[in-house]
Amino acid sequence: MADTPKHSVSVAGIVVDDQDRVLVIQRRDNGHWEPPGGVLELGERPEAGVEREVLEETGVRVEVLRLSGVYKNMRKGVVALVFRCRPLVGIERATLESRQARWVSKAELRMLMDEAYAVRVDDAFSQEVAVRSHDGLSLL
Repeated sequence: MADTPKHSVSVAGIVVDDQDRVLVIQRRDNGHWEPPGGVLELGERPEAGVEREVLEETGVRVEVLRLSGVYKNMRKGVVALVFRCRPLVGIERATLESRQARWVSKAELRMLMDEAYAVRVDDAFSQEVAVRSHDGLSLL
């Protein structure tokens, strides 16, 4: 089984405030705008991973509400579990992992993000759980 391809599992939070604005970050490593998230640690529950990643990347503590989608980056073999969240406390700020963190409208978000990440926000506003594949930029 040494030839079995490996997958990485990541988590992300679509954090929506009372004005339907979404919390996004500009990543330090590539400059792209995305929902906050990262690699799920071994032994970590997905919901706990989302809470940790959002706090680490934005300074905002959240409550995880529900799974909103599952996304696979076919090029990198990364499976992302994305959750709708609501903010509890904290003020958004840049961190070691993010150049910027800010609240944006859904219209503004579409101008900032690649399709593969913007669709995660759209899906979080639906009651259905989406399952999608992408190449890192565009849906497949």
